[in-house]
Amino acid sequence: MTSSVPPRTGRSRNSRCWVRAARHRRDSHPERPFRGSWPELCLKQCSGPLDTEGKLTLLCDAETDGSFLVHHFLSFYLKANCKVCFVALVQTFSHYNIVGQKLGVSLTAARERGQLVFLEGLRSAVDIFFRAGGEAHPLQFLREAKAASLQPLYEFVREALEPVDQGAAAWKRPVLLVDDLSVLLSLGVGAVAVLDFIHYCRACVCCRLQGNIVALVHDSGDAEDEESDVLLNGLSHQSHLVLRAEGLATGFCRDVHGQLRVLWRTPSPPAQRGRSLTFQYKIQDKSVSFFAKGLSPAVL
Repeated sequence: MTSSVPPRTGRSRNSRCWVRAARHRRDSHPERPFRGSWPELCLKQCSGPLDTEGKLTLLCDAETDGSFLVHHFLSFYLKANCKVCFVALVQTFSHYNIVGQKLGVSLTAARERGQLVFLEGLRSAVDIFFRAGGEAHPLQFLREAKAASLQPLYEFVREALEPVDQGAAAWKRPVLLVDDLSVLLSLGVGAVAVLDFIHYCRACVCCRLQGNIVALVHDSGDAEDEESDVLLNGLSHQSHLVLRAEGLATGFCRDVHGQLRVLWRTPSPPAQRGRSLTFQYKIQDKSVSFFAKGLSPAVL
């Protein structure tokens, strides 16, 4: 009487050997899985003293949505008790507040106690057309036939991050967060004007106030979009750290949502200069997990 159980094949044995080898490689891999915020990832990868003052961090997304980076940096700096000026040109305040509550921060409470200065671009874009002509507004360029200057927006950032009186709450280093700069191009502002705005913000926030700037820009991937290329290349040369979120070349995956490339630019210390790391990530409801390429827990 023959058995109905099929014989064991070498394929299953090889598969088990491959899984064991992959798990061993995951445990011994220097880029082992890490769960936390993106600022913590960057700090953990630095081998020298951590000097995070006066830095420009560029967030870039290509063929994916990189807004999760903005949410994590926002919650990171609010939890660190920093004074934050948030120029939000994409979503409403309620949207950022709902996501922030999932990450453990309340934007409403932070704004009430003076820690957060929030510029809601969507609402301001409508209100500005009903203001009197003599009243100044950060988005004054929307009323101009040719948007050539972002000086009112810079003045808003400078006044928002100026040191407060001694009697008020003392916050840590100031932070400018912009989501996102590519919207300014769509509103008619030239790439040179946006780069000038960031240059003046760097001189004020990074150099004079010893704070940090985090800005998101979109990489359209269109070779004919010269303004977008000029903006992206100019910001990349000015930045100290570039976090580039990219979609997977193989398409959609349920367990891996994309990959993040971390690039230290020339202003970094010599030991980190030109260094680049690539991680894959999965966005969850209240956190983001990332791991070395090919070492997703779902695969292993």
